Amino acid sequence: MDYGKTLHLPATEFPMRGNLPKREPEYLKYWEENKIYEKRLELRKGNKPFVLHDGPPYANGKLHIGHALNKTLKDIIMKYKTMQGYYTPYIPGWDTHGLPIEHAVIKNTGLNRHEMSPLDLRAKCKDYALQCVEDQKKDFVRFGVLGRFEDPYLTLKPAFEVKQLGIFGEMAKRGHIYKGLKTVYWCTHCETALAEAEIEYKEKKSFSIYVKYAYVNELKRTLPADVDTKKAYAVIWTTTPWTLPASQAISVNPELEYSWVQVGDEYYLMATDLVANAFKDAQVAEYTVLNTFSGADLELATFKHPFIEREVPVFLGDHVTLEAGTGCVHTAPAHGEEDFGVYQTYKKAGKVDFEITSFVDPTGTYVSAVDNGRYGDTEEALAGKEIHDAEVPILKIVAHNGALLHKGSLRHQYAHCWRCKNPVIYRATEQWFSSVDGYRKEALDVIDNQVQWIPKWGHDRIYNMIADRGDWCVSRQRVWGVPIPVFYCKSCGDYVINDDTIKSVQAWVAKEGSDAWWNHTEKELLPDGFTCPHCGHDEFRKETDIMDVWFDSGSSWSGVLENEGLDVPCAMYLEGSDQHRGWFNSSLLTGVATTGKAPYNSVLTHGFVVDGEGRKMSKSVGNTVAPSDIIDVYGADVMRLWVSSADYQGDVRLSKDIVKQLSEVYRKIRNTFRFLLGNLDDFNPNTDKVSYDQLSEIDKWALLRLEEVRRKVTEAYENYEFHILYHTIHNFCTVDLSSFYLDVLKDTMYAEEATSVARRSAQTAMYEIVTTLVRMVAPVLSFTAEEVWQYMPKEDGMRESVMLEDWPIGNEAHYDAALAEKWSQVLALRGELTKALETARQDKVIGHSLDAAITVYADGAAYEMLAQVKDLAALLIVSEAYLVEGRNNAPAEAVATEEGHLSVVVKPSEFEKCERCWIHRDTVGQDAEHPTLCHRCADVLGK
Repeated sequence: MDYGKTLHLPATEFPMRGNLPKREPEYLKYWEENKIYEKRLELRKGNKPFVLHDGPPYANGKLHIGHALNKTLKDIIMKYKTMQGYYTPYIPGWDTHGLPIEHAVIKNTGLNRHEMSPLDLRAKCKDYALQCVEDQKKDFVRFGVLGRFEDPYLTLKPAFEVKQLGIFGEMAKRGHIYKGLKTVYWCTHCETALAEAEIEYKEKKSFSIYVKYAYVNELKRTLPADVDTKKAYAVIWTTTPWTLPASQAISVNPELEYSWVQVGDEYYLMATDLVANAFKDAQVAEYTVLNTFSGADLELATFKHPFIEREVPVFLGDHVTLEAGTGCVHTAPAHGEEDFGVYQTYKKAGKVDFEITSFVDPTGTYVSAVDNGRYGDTEEALAGKEIHDAEVPILKIVAHNGALLHKGSLRHQYAHCWRCKNPVIYRATEQWFSSVDGYRKEALDVIDNQVQWIPKWGHDRIYNMIADRGDWCVSRQRVWGVPIPVFYCKSCGDYVINDDTIKSVQAWVAKEGSDAWWNHTEKELLPDGFTCPHCGHDEFRKETDIMDVWFDSGSSWSGVLENEGLDVPCAMYLEGSDQHRGWFNSSLLTGVATTGKAPYNSVLTHGFVVDGEGRKMSKSVGNTVAPSDIIDVYGADVMRLWVSSADYQGDVRLSKDIVKQLSEVYRKIRNTFRFLLGNLDDFNPNTDKVSYDQLSEIDKWALLRLEEVRRKVTEAYENYEFHILYHTIHNFCTVDLSSFYLDVLKDTMYAEEATSVARRSAQTAMYEIVTTLVRMVAPVLSFTAEEVWQYMPKEDGMRESVMLEDWPIGNEAHYDAALAEKWSQVLALRGELTKALETARQDKVIGHSLDAAITVYADGAAYEMLAQVKDLAALLIVSEAYLVEGRNNAPAEAVATEEGHLSVVVKPSEFEKCERCWIHRDTVGQDAEHPTLCHRCADVLGK
């Protein structure tokens, strides 16, 4: 393989202005045409791998700035690891199935999915997803990300789907998959179950009502004997009146204290500690607490539903708290997770024998049975109404029956669908679940002992989520996805999934993709002659549900890493903090459930992008910043610089002002490179280098600082603390180089003889700086680093692209501790003197610093340190500098520096100014041929 092709561009032509929006695409083309990504893999082939497995973004819509943050962080890491010698395949991928894509297709086309065949809808979804992949791919490449973009992984590819089916089959084989009736999140707009990771919370205004359930009887009498039972009620509080038709019990906490409270001639049951707040809400001013007792005493007492001919028992449950309400919780097992759980407990114990009642269909509409069994003569009908539209009629029914104690409203955080943004409900349905209890302990052990969490708080976040999560609902009532590979026997009704059925379905999917499930009959999909293992019959029907899209992406460690022959677990997963309940979570569960280990050895988490004031970005607020807003104006490198500048462990701020500030930082770094390259135009590193022992002391100091910076930057990359390397490189370019070292060297570079030892010494140091600095910034400022690399002079053996170079190796000889200590003190004293010079300039004593003659009076250590400086005038960039021992020798006009170590006299130089070097010297005019030059400049020109 040829690594010698280089763009030959003279350093003098390195442009001051980057014009990045125009120039960066040229380097994208250069990387593509020269197959730089492929060459970097070839170079490291056989080396230790570092695989960062790409979390798949959704193939839906345009990319936002969060995508840019995520992909750039990944790219920075992979480029650094590549330079460190690792084998670093980076295979980007996309999540191409599921509800978001179906939703987008239906919205964009106006089609009715119920009127389309599954295969027609799937075809439109596939086309849409693939187009989104192509659009997003172009943007990711424009960000400067190097990877296998010509052949990314897609969850719709047959090879991926085959692996996913295998994981599902293996989990079923190990007893981790079951079908059952449970209350799950349900989106009535999308008509499907949702996983917890597909829920987002936002504010919603709801009714807040107190409802009376009439007393029927108790096993233990808590109601005072002299109380009229016809006037006694349990009072419940709810913010979801639409669930009242499904109310089948009242839950109380056995550990709490309850009371019967008299209000007028009625008696209300409530938790004692909530009485005052409840009556304040209900605007009840006078009441009397009659007695108190334990919630446990209320078990299986019965009360009457407020408008349906139904008696409801009292359940005991520790989910009842004192946070709000009355301590008596209206319990609808069809529409509440905790309600369902407490019902199941009593059902399994044989304490109740009724079945769950639900009157809500998949679209969130009441079925006709909701109006059966009502009592009271109100004409309000609920059947056919959408549940939220039915809330006012329900309140009217409750009020008509005298059961409404109080009606109000409140704003609270409520669950919404992540895709359609509508409120979701709980709904009891039969779904497929993964029983997390079967492998929870293993998962927690893996979190503790296998995975490195970056930052460390990621450990506690996902640990608690896994420890507390219920079973995973893995089925969805859609068609765009991977089918749940289950067959139902038409004779006995049992379902079948085993190694034989999975292998047969996998073989079809390998040939035709998951369309095969809809394209073929059960007989075709099953092995020849297959019969029901339960009853022996051979007629089956297919499951119609598909897998949760989180199961798709959660299988990517197998569908990508194993298919590509890469190690599992891989080195790293890297995503936003929301993925602790998303991709990190689902990947961990599928990995542990089938292999006993996590699919990753480390997990790096970043925060979300917020505006300059820390607010969430929103189109309605108008505070969004799109990647194109930055790239089209400033270039991708400025955006990448922003990514490196932020401490991504928390939320990352971004605004137009921040981008503008970053563009100024970029300009300073670029100008540093430009100065270095401009001064290396006549330098051949193969022949002109000066040995270290011949370097001037200031050049040795520059290499010392370079080594310190290299060490700090390397450590920052290793610890993924990119904001530290950003500040380190920024300060090195602006403070150490531009403001001091390069400024001091201007006279040497511009005025000394071209081949003099002093100039070659400076160029040797500059070359070392530029070759080290360009490689250190390459993972971040990739375009600029490539541009610098193409312009700079090359040593023999250097590769065609900076993206193929190795990380700069340190040089212990450059790290001289004694020199570091000396120059630390010298520069501190120089800082005092430059302040004095600046004061003289502001007072118009001098103009340019080269107009100055400075006399420094110093004592003790300060004097000894300055006396060691070979050329104090050059260090201070003045024409004359005199050092006098003893501050007591300073004349009256001398001024003490702010720090008080020195006394200084600054005045204009009395000598003539050399027209070539601008230094005032007593030798100006001594050369007859060059009467306006100093002796040094005249001598250089003479040669």
